[in-house]
Amino acid sequence: LRLEATVADRDEFLIGFGPIAGDCSLSPTGDLAEAAARLYACLHQGAASLRSRIAVAPVPGEGIGAAINDRLRRAAA
Repeated sequence: LRLEATVADRDEFLIGFGPIAGDCSLSPTGDLAEAAARLYACLHQGAASLRSRIAVAPVPGEGIGAAINDRLRRAAA
């Protein structure tokens, strides 16, 4: 799991956020509540894809974004 990705490598499933589109998006509008609700669904979708790695677009660290980033860092460890 690669964090803070703005583009995906060839072998990566990109989880987008806001203006960074991806194979799946936490929230196309940049809504942190929507991103929190979609986090695990997007991670599962990425894990089920044929690509060997997952990349995740930057998520702002304020408010619920701090919790989202914490979950992502734990998943990346």
